[in-house]
Amino acid sequence: MPGRLPRKNDPASIAERRAALGLDGDADLSAFVKAAESVTGVAVIPVSVAQLRVSLGEYELSDDGEVLETGREDDDVVVPLAHTEGGLTASVQRGAKAAELSGGFRTHVVADRITRASCFVCRDTSDALTLARWIDERIDDAQSFLREADIAELSRYAVLREVKTHVVGPMCHVLWRFTTGDAVGPNMMTRNAYALNMAFVLPHAPVPIERAMLEANMGGDKKPSHEFFQRGHGKTVIAEVTLSDDAIARVLRTTAHDLEALSWAGTHGAVASGMQSVAFTPASAIAAVFAATGQDLGMVATSSMAHGTGRRVEGGLHASIRFPGLEVGTVGGGTNLPTSHEWLALLGCAGPGKVYRFAQIIAATALALEISASAAMATAGSENFFRAHFERGGIR
Repeated sequence: MPGRLPRKNDPASIAERRAALGLDGDADLSAFVKAAESVTGVAVIPVSVAQLRVSLGEYELSDDGEVLETGREDDDVVVPLAHTEGGLTASVQRGAKAAELSGGFRTHVVADRITRASCFVCRDTSDALTLARWIDERIDDAQSFLREADIAELSRYAVLREVKTHVVGPMCHVLWRFTTGDAVGPNMMTRNAYALNMAFVLPHAPVPIERAMLEANMGGDKKPSHEFFQRGHGKTVIAEVTLSDDAIARVLRTTAHDLEALSWAGTHGAVASGMQSVAFTPASAIAAVFAATGQDLGMVATSSMAHGTGRRVEGGLHASIRFPGLEVGTVGGGTNLPTSHEWLALLGCAGPGKVYRFAQIIAATALALEISASAAMATAGSENFFRAHFERGGIR
């Protein structure tokens, strides 16, 4: 084991860490030093691409934070997928081809919120209920405070939209709900939630508060949760397609009847397991796009929560998937890294004004994978699913 390694990200410290760990050669890591601490190297993941036809909505936020569709256009997009999962890109492409032959995907942004779940510990339940009512009644005052307070740490991009309180025992849990523009927003809304807690609630609360906690887990930060599944976290997006019987037969090698039967069985299996999702494998597609485009990989857990549906219609099958919590950004964080920015630019999603487009493309990509994987499992005995993993699985 090497001795204590230097922690700074200056060139000398990087070189010293690399030498101590037996890493060969000099490495110019200057482009990465703002993204993480103790940067010592980079991990190279192969990036493949899939092509999708998607009807994308154009959206903007109203003054009160509602997502409004202002236009729509069909687009052919090339999606980067960074992964080492054999068969993943081929499966996405197969689902995308079936969708294209059926008219393409259609996507919708439903809502936009990101939350910080704070908590105030009071003397008893009575005080906690009093505090909850006080906070609920003062959302306008809280919003004014964030707009007008002279606090250097505040973010002007994190706009408070609503608050939800929940009392259990002496605890008053408070879910501050923000919009954060084109950034995912955890840092900026954390700063604003801290200011609300310490400079708005604590000095003016109608009851004594024994302890304030910035994050107390009522939302489910970086975890699946019922709260986020129902009310959303990040961008809430739905992707849909009506697959034709011909495309199902020619591309997916199955039938609409078999796909509907799988959807029925899979939904009941999800309920029986207590799964906070009704889907088969969206995390693989989401993680691959996240890795290519510099998203926070810890957010795959929340972002891959999904509610898929499959319903037989005349001439085919209507398939959809709802993502209540896509935590994505096109500015800030890892999006500024050289390759991440390059792949975002390929998608037409680099920089401000692009986050709703980006969220829709991710949802369509995940639906493409769901369609293809479901088709493989829908065959008798799920033989196609087995063979895909056997032939592309690497070690045997």
